[in-house]
Amino acid sequence: MNWETLLAALFGNSHEVKRDGDLLSGSAEFNGRTLTVVGTTNHAAIGVELALAQARVVLNTVREYPGRGILLLVDTQGQRLRHRDELLGINRYMAHMGCCVELARRQHHPVIGLVYDQALSGGFITSGLMADACYALPEAEIRVMRLPAMARVTKIDEQRLAELSKSNPVFAPGVENYVAMGGIRALWSGDLKACLSAALLDASTLDARAADGAARGGRRLAAQVTARVVNA
Repeated sequence: MNWETLLAALFGNSHEVKRDGDLLSGSAEFNGRTLTVVGTTNHAAIGVELALAQARVVLNTVREYPGRGILLLVDTQGQRLRHRDELLGINRYMAHMGCCVELARRQHHPVIGLVYDQALSGGFITSGLMADACYALPEAEIRVMRLPAMARVTKIDEQRLAELSKSNPVFAPGVENYVAMGGIRALWSGDLKACLSAALLDASTLDARAADGAARGGRRLAAQVTARVVNA
């Protein structure tokens, strides 16, 4: 689903979201409240400029509109792989984006993430996964790393990883596996307005991803390990 179709399904004509290159930003009226909408499109590679642009929208919302909800729209291929961005410290810019989202959450802005197309790597970690809750459309594509790249990093044979991915969501791409692991709270289908309304009502700063992963069988030990560390 492209971003224009998505926004029409969510808000009809009651939005002022514009595209500037790969950046989406603006506001929308929803159930009597105004939301800030910020995100990316065109499978955006998140470089220095795009990370700062998104962070600026979030910070402006925190400063000018206390308590306003924020909807993060995710369509990214991850961080931009250019020498220039690496020399400038792209990791710090992306961390800055994540910190801005966390600041908004701590200042009581409900933050909802929605993967509507593609979500890969750091571009997803510092946006949708920083929200109070992240959702996805069923046709979206989510993965941290392709299996060939994972094989090179882990030194595990690609065929072995392919076999593991059939039974272990940690090794497998796909939205269903991220639901099983708890990273995606739920998939949105049918009435998207109703889905967004329910997500805003259910927005909580409590991070339940590890517990969800345990309950769904996708991450069986993360919640236990976290509890042991906290108790220690």
